[in-house]
Amino acid sequence: MLAVILSGGSGTRLWPVSREATPKPFMRIGEGPSLLQRTIARAVACGASKALIVTNREYGFRTLEEIESMRTGTPAKAHVLLEPMGRNTAPAIAAAALWARQAGHGDQPMLVLPADHLVQDEARFAALAKEAGRLAASGKIVLFGVRPTMPETGFGYIECEGIPAGENAVAARRFVEKPNAVTAAEYLASGRYMWNSGMFCFTPATILDALSQFAPAVLDAATRAMPVLNSATNRTELDKAAFALAPDISIDYAVMEKAPGVLVLAGDFGWSDIGSWKAVAEEHDADSYGNTISGEVILADCRNTHVQSDDRLIAGVGLRDVVIVDTPDALLVCDRHATQKVKDVVGELRRRGHDAHRLHRTVERPWGTYTTLQEGPRFKIKRIEVKPGAALSLQMHHHRSEHWIVVSGTAKVTINDRETLLAPNESTYVPVGAHHRLENPGKVLLTMIEVQCGDYVGEDDIVRFEDKYGRTANNSVGQ
Repeated sequence: MLAVILSGGSGTRLWPVSREATPKPFMRIGEGPSLLQRTIARAVACGASKALIVTNREYGFRTLEEIESMRTGTPAKAHVLLEPMGRNTAPAIAAAALWARQAGHGDQPMLVLPADHLVQDEARFAALAKEAGRLAASGKIVLFGVRPTMPETGFGYIECEGIPAGENAVAARRFVEKPNAVTAAEYLASGRYMWNSGMFCFTPATILDALSQFAPAVLDAATRAMPVLNSATNRTELDKAAFALAPDISIDYAVMEKAPGVLVLAGDFGWSDIGSWKAVAEEHDADSYGNTISGEVILADCRNTHVQSDDRLIAGVGLRDVVIVDTPDALLVCDRHATQKVKDVVGELRRRGHDAHRLHRTVERPWGTYTTLQEGPRFKIKRIEVKPGAALSLQMHHHRSEHWIVVSGTAKVTINDRETLLAPNESTYVPVGAHHRLENPGKVLLTMIEVQCGDYVGEDDIVRFEDKYGRTANNSVGQ
């Protein structure tokens, strides 16, 4: 079986932990693996001998690091398919199927899993996946349905020709969007509806044929965007201009609602799409008062409250049905029953042009990390850490100068045509408009303090000229 893992989306309802530059698949529930790592391990348990992770090119290096850091549960071969921009699940699945056909997996069952879901009963899901693979090998399109346990308004539903008691396949009648509370209660009472998990199984040949019939524009754009595969590398990048022409449409709208004979496998395997902080809280063990915590937290006289802290003590007193999520640069406090509305906060941050919708205080890059220590009018102070052998791009800024001070390690600094080696407690100055690059030629981590001064110190004031990681001035923001 080939596993295709869709690892995109910004997870706006899980802000401030999930952000545009560090989306939901990289989140960890408690101290465990990331959601992406859990999904990869789940795919292996289902019998996947190869995994294809479809993600945005901005997340490519972080995705590879997540795979490499897994000690167990990693398929023998993992490949990353990089989208230049998100165009929803139909183009992503089309590109994955085309990649699979080129790679010689055209008739192999393709298990499609979102990277940001949780499954509690992994063994039961693996058994269901094997049945889905058997059906897919016979040319069927199979969707994993979940028997509803409550009138949930945050999920899409599938109307079926009855829901069997066992884990058997039934025909899908129609797909419906997230209902209101009254309609959701009616769906639950009818016994004909299942939650749409967004997980599928089919062969590449089957889904490509369906796309050619029902969504030819999607297939055409994906075909034009797909390069000839290079077997020597573990990453493939789709063409930006061609992929941009793909319709922004889900696989449900593009194919599932139109194709005849779609089957739904009913399963009870403890599924959650982790679509809100309420859902996250439900994944933690609660105390006798219904409270759940993560990090250093003290609660007194609290009920049904979830508190999560990254790096400092949080104390709560007399709280009822509250969610508190603390990160180094943002604090969320909301009613436990209003967590779906967190996305409205992210929308307002975007409207204001506030970086907190997109970036954490510490930002991961292919070369290392930078942490914003302080920012004010006309200045910003950062801590920069560069991995051994890594280098920032050769770049230039229109509006700011930079002062670099080495704290530990050795820095190789290029400013225009001049190269300099800096040791700890040494510094240099990068004028506005100068072409410059920072490298770590040593074998230990390079740590520096950067002080930016200028009339604009936003992360988008950057022009790249050369970059060993394939980034350009137009496809990545910040160092």
